[in-house]
Amino acid sequence: MDRDSAEPSVRRLPGERTREWIEYHHRYSAPSEHAHEFAWDVTGDAEGPFCTDLDGNVFLDFTCHIGAAPLGYNNPKVLDRMAEFDLVDPLKIAGQDFYAGSPGGPVEPEVPGAAQLMERLVEISSQYDMDTVFLSNSGAEAIENALKISYANTPERKYGITFLGAFHGRTVGTLSLTRAGDVYTRAYPEIAGTRTVPFCEDRTCGESTCSCGFFAGGRSQLERMLDPERGYLDPAEVAFLILEPIQGVGGYRFPSDAFMEEVQRTCETHDVHLIVDEIQSGLGRTGKMWASDHYAIEPDVICSAKALRSGATISRSEIFPEEKNRLGSTWGGGDVIAALQGALTIDAIRDHDLLDNAVERGRQVKELLRDADPEGVTDIRGKGLMLAVEFDSKERRDAVVKAGLRRGLLTLGCGHSTIRLLPPLDVTEREIELGISMFREAIASA
Repeated sequence: MDRDSAEPSVRRLPGERTREWIEYHHRYSAPSEHAHEFAWDVTGDAEGPFCTDLDGNVFLDFTCHIGAAPLGYNNPKVLDRMAEFDLVDPLKIAGQDFYAGSPGGPVEPEVPGAAQLMERLVEISSQYDMDTVFLSNSGAEAIENALKISYANTPERKYGITFLGAFHGRTVGTLSLTRAGDVYTRAYPEIAGTRTVPFCEDRTCGESTCSCGFFAGGRSQLERMLDPERGYLDPAEVAFLILEPIQGVGGYRFPSDAFMEEVQRTCETHDVHLIVDEIQSGLGRTGKMWASDHYAIEPDVICSAKALRSGATISRSEIFPEEKNRLGSTWGGGDVIAALQGALTIDAIRDHDLLDNAVERGRQVKELLRDADPEGVTDIRGKGLMLAVEFDSKERRDAVVKAGLRRGLLTLGCGHSTIRLLPPLDVTEREIELGISMFREAIASA
């Protein structure tokens, strides 16, 4: 596939072979959220945002697998370097408990692995004085370990604070912090001690203009909750506050500077660990390595996954337990290929100026859509290539997703009536013009 000239082309959806695979998949699969009747042909032509389904239809993918494929499909920035290395077996090892290396020494190894991935994560988190990493398999595990080190570092504390609209994972522990929808949490038990406050819904608000309920009567809900004299939660018993710098599943909600400043002030005042969930927003998606970098916050713990190809809990050494085996995971961080991909992805972002590209292409998306002023669109927002288009109804949003699919454009909904757009970080000007043209056609059709 020539990425410079590729065009989406759809004949029939779903085609015969795609339908056959979908039906076979569901013979054995537990019910899950399948966004499209689309089956990627892993042997077909694909590069960057372009991919082929099993019936030969070509799609422009502006989902990046919900950010888990930050450079799209078969990107030579990573794939060409991976081709230098011969595959080995086992690919999955006890990564936290065993060492693995390659010729060349750990500073410049022939095959970058877990140690080099952790080194890179420390480098891109040095602005927060972070120097220690625990690798795991997934984002949920990264969050779970963030909770564990926060509790371990403050054993006398038993409470945690989360936000309305939050989504932090699918394990019972992370669901205890999730407030994005009843379908995720219904009838599951919850970790005791979780308290909830509103998340900012207006990215331009201040204390006097807040409409979401976080600021009320000149005071924030956090300040009211933790007031030593009039509050209902003793701040000396709060181990952590966790938030997504930009809420993902909750609707791509971008908080105001005033909100984030209040979060930081509260955590500083009461010495509460600030855990940031960068699983969807991190690794260059917003035009900075971490979405936290846009705001006046100083995270104590960063949780990463998706684009990283592995799970990671990043913090300072004094927050991690010193005692051996307090943290552990036989396979955690032990995927040789995932560690290699993660390290090479960070290299590609830095070597090819993809942070700058994300900022420029994100600006292009917003300008093209705002200039068109599509009917039914109530808001267009985003940082870098973490973009959202909100509609006046859920029904219109769902119709636009389906209309885009028929034209060969893959998008995803989130929140109540929002579509998220996640092009690859090296998306080109041509690809943005093509994708937004198709998106506007889908809106007009719906």
